[in-house]
Amino acid sequence: MANRKSRSKAQPPVPVGVVGLGAMGAGIAQLCVEAGLETVGREVTDELGARAKERIGHFLTRKVEKGRLEQAERDAAVERLSLTTDLGELAGCDVVIEAIVEELGPKRELFAELDRICRPDAVLATNTSALSVTEIAGATATPERVVGMHFFNPAPLMPLVEIVRAELTSDEAFKTAYALGERLGKHPIRCNDTPGFVVNRVLIPLLNDCIRVLDEARVTPGDLDAAMKHGAGWPLGPCELADLVGIDVHVHASEALWEKLREPRMAPPPRLVAMANAGLLGRKTGRGFYEYE
Repeated sequence: MANRKSRSKAQPPVPVGVVGLGAMGAGIAQLCVEAGLETVGREVTDELGARAKERIGHFLTRKVEKGRLEQAERDAAVERLSLTTDLGELAGCDVVIEAIVEELGPKRELFAELDRICRPDAVLATNTSALSVTEIAGATATPERVVGMHFFNPAPLMPLVEIVRAELTSDEAFKTAYALGERLGKHPIRCNDTPGFVVNRVLIPLLNDCIRVLDEARVTPGDLDAAMKHGAGWPLGPCELADLVGIDVHVHASEALWEKLREPRMAPPPRLVAMANAGLLGRKTGRGFYEYE
């Protein structure tokens, strides 16, 4: 590994830690290993970690089958991912990206622990989509090294990553996160720590409006989606998009924005809340606005 003292501050870091290997965390870890970065993935059990690594290997195998990756490249990428249940194994990472449950308490607890474990010059990034990066950073003694890196689901396919500057984020940490986003093949954009950042601040109330139209205009999900695809040029209709994101994920993010802003359009429509309570979460459960195999 290159001598850290001689490396430009904005150069992409090596290695990377990813905490939480669910759908989003595993996608981020896949991006890292495909980009040639040694990656430490931390899960709470060995079984969950092994399952995530198997999923990553499966997705990379599909790229081989489609001719987008050589078998040797696939195997080397999988080998770059090491697994652990011990946060202490992240002590040597230059950047640690958090992708755990979207709740402020657990994130603050994790960042307080990472702050004690990681080197003083390591950057700590959160993948939160709706929570305050500044509040998360406030759990640490070194909030200047905390930054937001909001990837979109599925992380290996979606080209955008929002690089979020909290109130005390240093220029060095911000540049490092931006450079990492570029290294991972993403299109990073710069934004400040405001509720919903850029995409969700626009998209969540827009999707909420669309869902309310279902009942107010008494249209079907299929007709609503067709209207927005063929009349507004959307690549996916709002109901298709909500099913892809996850109804529960959308409701959670919507509630977080409503709590911060108290704007009526931010509050999740009753129809979405009822679907979330019933377990109709979209593609991941096989049924949401549509049914899936």
